[in-house]
Amino acid sequence: MERHPPPLPSADEWLAAQRQVQADWAAHSGSAPPLDLPLAEAARGAPVSLPAAAPLRQALECMTRQRIGSVLVVDEDGRLQGIVTRHDVLQRVLLADGELQRPLADVMSRPVHALTPADTVHDAAVLMARARIRHVPVVRDGVPVGIVSEHDLFALQRLSVRHVGETIAAAVELADFQHAAAEIRAYARHLMAQGVQPRQLTALIARFNDQLTQRLIEVELRRHGLDDGAMAWLALGSEGRGEQTLATDQDNALVFEPDGDDVEAARARWLAWARGVNEALDACGYPLCKGGIMAGNPPCCLTRAEWAARFARWIEGGSPQELLQASVFFDLRALAGRSDWVEALRADILARTRASPRFIRQLVQAHLEHGVPLTWWGGLRARREGAHRWLDLKLQGTALLVEAARILALAHGVAATGTRERLQAAGPAAGAPAAEVAGWVAAFDYLQTLRLVRQMEPGAEGEPNRLDVQRLNPLEQRMLRAALQVIRGLQQRLQLDYLR
Repeated sequence: MERHPPPLPSADEWLAAQRQVQADWAAHSGSAPPLDLPLAEAARGAPVSLPAAAPLRQALECMTRQRIGSVLVVDEDGRLQGIVTRHDVLQRVLLADGELQRPLADVMSRPVHALTPADTVHDAAVLMARARIRHVPVVRDGVPVGIVSEHDLFALQRLSVRHVGETIAAAVELADFQHAAAEIRAYARHLMAQGVQPRQLTALIARFNDQLTQRLIEVELRRHGLDDGAMAWLALGSEGRGEQTLATDQDNALVFEPDGDDVEAARARWLAWARGVNEALDACGYPLCKGGIMAGNPPCCLTRAEWAARFARWIEGGSPQELLQASVFFDLRALAGRSDWVEALRADILARTRASPRFIRQLVQAHLEHGVPLTWWGGLRARREGAHRWLDLKLQGTALLVEAARILALAHGVAATGTRERLQAAGPAAGAPAAEVAGWVAAFDYLQTLRLVRQMEPGAEGEPNRLDVQRLNPLEQRMLRAALQVIRGLQQRLQLDYLR
């Protein structure tokens, strides 16, 4: 009797499975309530409000007496007109006696960023980050019924997007950067427990890591008297793709121009500076790359012309081993300095890859040497070690999707560097139906969820991507098999399209 693999999950099943994995981890770790809590339950009731004609002094007295950071301003019908915060007052008015008699209508902020009781804590957190505010009124039919503050949302964790960002921006000494990096990891754990989706969480981690690296580069350039107009710092690999997890080593490079100086003298100067940045990042918990792909190493510190020539050699005549080592360079993204140099380099790369079927064919051949850990009948093929059965979620899971997405992007001239964005843009160009592309993305998100949960477990530091499949419940095992089946199908598509 012929056996067939079970049907692949629907979009709703993928999402439900991700949320269940996160909920199980949150329950086990004793973390804070989920971010999908309605504001009707999270907001403080009976917000303090005053009429627009009330003097500023009265608002300040209310805030001091009730130990609150804001007062809402309402009209005769109780409808929200504006908001006055302690921070606003200190920023915008002089606290002379005459100023304290000014009506609130003169000093309040408007329009007000408000939400409804049906909106969630997550909605409030996103609004605060986007609008750079600390207080969000909750209104029903225009009338305030509550208010949530940044302090309310993160009282259990002390951290917030704003707080972490401010810690990074204020960093000057190495100890400051180490403290900021620790806060990034703590905040990521907090958001993971609260149900934030992996694509949002990895993007947030990457954004914070970008900010930390950019600030460190700024400080070190100033310390060495160097100009960022003569260089571009490249983020490569997972950082270039905006997909960093908690266990991330460094992948970076440098583009420089000698600006009239001797090339080798300029290179020596930039190498010494870049090594200092690499070492500082290592001290902050971003380990040095074992493969040496770092701006402080000579092969990764090149002029614009040298980088263009190097990519041309890889594309037009690189050996399989060279292409394997070069793969992360094709995820390049400008992090500091001359982004226009990097965009010009990317355009040249894509023009060359689209015109080189041999190059794409070599990438596919190398990619297919690493099959998915599934048996012929669709069962998990894990490595046995005593009572354990291990899979590497990165090497045997997400990395396969990352490679496939990179191949499709380079073949079809897609400039995006993120795996999801590459799949969504290049999939249709490759003739894949929308449902198939959605399955690729869902499988990637699910595997990323498993990786993030694993990396947040105690003792994960040594083997952050190794998963004991014996610990998975039946649903998790089924979804893992489905994700790997999706990868197998994508590999079969690449084989048919490029190796026939």
